[in-house]
Amino acid sequence: MHPPRFGLFLLPNDVREAVTAARRAEDDGYYSISVNDHFYSPFGGPRTPQLECFTVLTAMAMVTRRVKLAPAVVAASFRSPALLAKCATTLDHASEGRLILGLGAGWQVSEYVAHDYPFPPTAQRVEELGEHLQILKALWTREEPSFKGRYFSIDNGGNNPKPLQRPGPPIMLGGSAPSILKLAAEHATVLNIIPPTSNGKDFPNDPEATVKFTMEVMKKKIAALGDLMRARGRQPSDMELGGLLLLGLSRRENDPALADMAKKLGYPDLAAAQRSPVALLGTPAEVRDEIARRIEDTGVTYYMMFAATDESWTLFSKEVLPHFAR
Repeated sequence: MHPPRFGLFLLPNDVREAVTAARRAEDDGYYSISVNDHFYSPFGGPRTPQLECFTVLTAMAMVTRRVKLAPAVVAASFRSPALLAKCATTLDHASEGRLILGLGAGWQVSEYVAHDYPFPPTAQRVEELGEHLQILKALWTREEPSFKGRYFSIDNGGNNPKPLQRPGPPIMLGGSAPSILKLAAEHATVLNIIPPTSNGKDFPNDPEATVKFTMEVMKKKIAALGDLMRARGRQPSDMELGGLLLLGLSRRENDPALADMAKKLGYPDLAAAQRSPVALLGTPAEVRDEIARRIEDTGVTYYMMFAATDESWTLFSKEVLPHFAR
């Protein structure tokens, strides 16, 4: 089993805030830092601040030395495969080999429409993601890469220098649909298991999908992934399992503020949210115990967390993280 790892999902409003948060996360001992990849924030709207993913991660790489850079996740369809390969390679160099390339098929239809990007059906977007992955690997590893697919082609493409990490940065796919599991079984080393986004919303903004994505549902997804990996000659233990979730900590048991967070996610009460794979809510001791239980029960070892409050970040750093660093 992979060792427990903890990352912070950040939503900086500007570059100064981003680099400050990156330094703090590294000083606190987190494994990774993540930002999302959107034209405008799914947590606001077109007027909400939203930095470009690769640019802000490069700025964060410049002020850190150890923490991994793990976009959660890049929308593959915003960039051609060749441009995506070049962006990822450059960030891998800027970070001295610390990139974990998180990729997804894209989901927020409104930003595609607003910026004149095609938004084909989900099945096609996933097929396109599959071709992105093949071209990425070709450009990262071959001297004269060529590929002809249904949607994308390259002919004697060039991508030099190659990534520092060989054969390329680790690939983390985000999603849990059967089609994403198939791609993960073939291409990924990390799977960020999240509720479905095919209806144009992500889990903080889609209470119905969030509540349906129970621990049992997630375990079935993990079992299906294992079968797909075996069919491709890979061992399930080769895949690092992760999840993106809301972190809310308080020294008060049954803190009303945590109950409010649970209700905003769609749960009837705090106890129901505490059983969900997309939330870690409670006191530091409760969260420590819950993480240990989840690792044992599901094999999920990589937790990418959005800290709901500064207190949540501080308490986790001081009273939870050291427990798993032993």
